[in-house]
Amino acid sequence: MRGRMRRRSPSVNALDPPTGCIKDTGGRTCRPAHSPGLTNMESVLILGATSAIAADVARLYQRRGARLFLVGRNHDKLRALRTELSPNTVVGHATADLTRCDESQALVARAIQALGGLDTAIIAHGLIGDQLQSERDFAEADRILAVNLTSVISLLIPLANHFEQQGSGHIAVLSSVAGERGRPRNYTYGAAKGGLTIYLQGVRSRLWPAVGVHTLKLGPVHTPMTADHPKNRLFAHSPEVARDILAAIDGGVGEAYVPWFWKPIMGTVERLPEPIFQRLGFLSGR
Repeated sequence: MRGRMRRRSPSVNALDPPTGCIKDTGGRTCRPAHSPGLTNMESVLILGATSAIAADVARLYQRRGARLFLVGRNHDKLRALRTELSPNTVVGHATADLTRCDESQALVARAIQALGGLDTAIIAHGLIGDQLQSERDFAEADRILAVNLTSVISLLIPLANHFEQQGSGHIAVLSSVAGERGRPRNYTYGAAKGGLTIYLQGVRSRLWPAVGVHTLKLGPVHTPMTADHPKNRLFAHSPEVARDILAAIDGGVGEAYVPWFWKPIMGTVERLPEPIFQRLGFLSGR
């Protein structure tokens, strides 16, 4: 991906045309050894592939000739996605409960073997859960944390080790703007996503500059996971979000707000003094 990005893409600093380097907010430059937007036959692992956003990402990768290994929890949805995509695109798949953390290393190894290598790994599974129940029942709080944080870390460990040894590649993980500030309506989910964002910052600096680690901070999206949520104009649509995710990976963006407009919104929300924040019902209400 070259030149300036369109306005609705994730907010990034400019690509340096002669070298393809990305300038980050600290002024450093970094160019992952492999840039997926510049080649065909990428090998891509998508974990949580049956989510609406991940399925749209898979469709985009098919258009550019990638080879995919898909992992999903729902067997029927995974089969439907595989049937939709070309057999030349999906070279392997697995139905798996990603919260079984003791199986994560073997699952990643299986995908790498099936693909014959790995260029990009995308972790897309998640669970909003029931906030009110999580305040009364630790089992629900534990479930939310397990899906959104612990299980992701169990996958990041073998993936980071693989890419570190390989010396190239990309890891992209779907986080959330909910992790930017604790709000009464979703703070258990937000705590998991906030912890994930911090964890990814450490992985990114550990693997820099050879490996790109991309944190996608999503705002609310029209998906089955948010079907029962009251909607407003800030809700994005899954195909647009998928395009922005690929733009962030191709552009070497470390942290991207998706869609782009969440960056100024969350910048304001984060800076509000707590006494003011607590008086604003649209932010601090249930």
